[in-house]
Amino acid sequence: MILRQMQGDYQSYAELIEFYHQNKDKTFEDIDLKLEGWFEAPICSMLGAVIYLLQKKFNNIQVDPGVAEDILGRNGFLAFLGREKIADFQNTTISYQLLSVTDHKYFNSYVMKELLSKPDLPQMSDLLKKKIAESIYEIFINAKMHSETEKIFTCGQFFPKKHRIEFMITDIGIGFKENIKHRFSADLTSAQAIGWAMKNGNTTKKEVSGGIGLALLTEFIQRNKGKIQIISGDGFWEMNGKEISGKTFPWLFPGTMVNICVLTDDPAAYALVSEKDISDDDIF
Repeated sequence: MILRQMQGDYQSYAELIEFYHQNKDKTFEDIDLKLEGWFEAPICSMLGAVIYLLQKKFNNIQVDPGVAEDILGRNGFLAFLGREKIADFQNTTISYQLLSVTDHKYFNSYVMKELLSKPDLPQMSDLLKKKIAESIYEIFINAKMHSETEKIFTCGQFFPKKHRIEFMITDIGIGFKENIKHRFSADLTSAQAIGWAMKNGNTTKKEVSGGIGLALLTEFIQRNKGKIQIISGDGFWEMNGKEISGKTFPWLFPGTMVNICVLTDDPAAYALVSEKDISDDDIF
């Protein structure tokens, strides 16, 4: 199969999910995948999850990266397919990682080092940066606690010419719909389940308040005019600035993906309201 123009939009994700469904029932087979055209590196997170599931059934996955060979070499993705990693002298990658659920301490330091320490991010206080790290960390913990995933896949990229940084985290667990169904016996669609989880205060944790770790991060992204995308099951949810939309895929994605996009040409400075030494114009 050929994947064309993986640009981090609904159509690109749909093609990748279709590739999984075309091959998910195969065992002990050779599966060829050709990447053709532009490939946005954060999508390695989803692609890595799909390849992992196909490899679990003893399939041999052959990936022809095409023009994406440079970026997929620099971010370490091709190294997981047995190729040599290329040094990232451009310093624009957030490395691809295949993590076990027990790697939560490593994940936290990885987020701080490779994402939140990027000098190109909008100006923000150290305390806010710490709180955003905690929000992203909670996505990892929720995948560990509630999705019943065995692995977590992460990747990101800085796009200097497009003035944005993206970070994607994917699991291969049961997804929002099944999680909410088990917890509340509520029969929601995947899209409805994502929307429910994104409302501040909703949670599937017993005797714990809060959402899936994105409340503070969502507010920051709205003010930054960035973007959050979530895929779970056949549901697709996107918040672009303050505009929220949802769609349904023809096929189920075998897990959950969260993609965070921050605009880097944002001139504002950000801090928490509790930080009294920051100007009122610069806080949320």
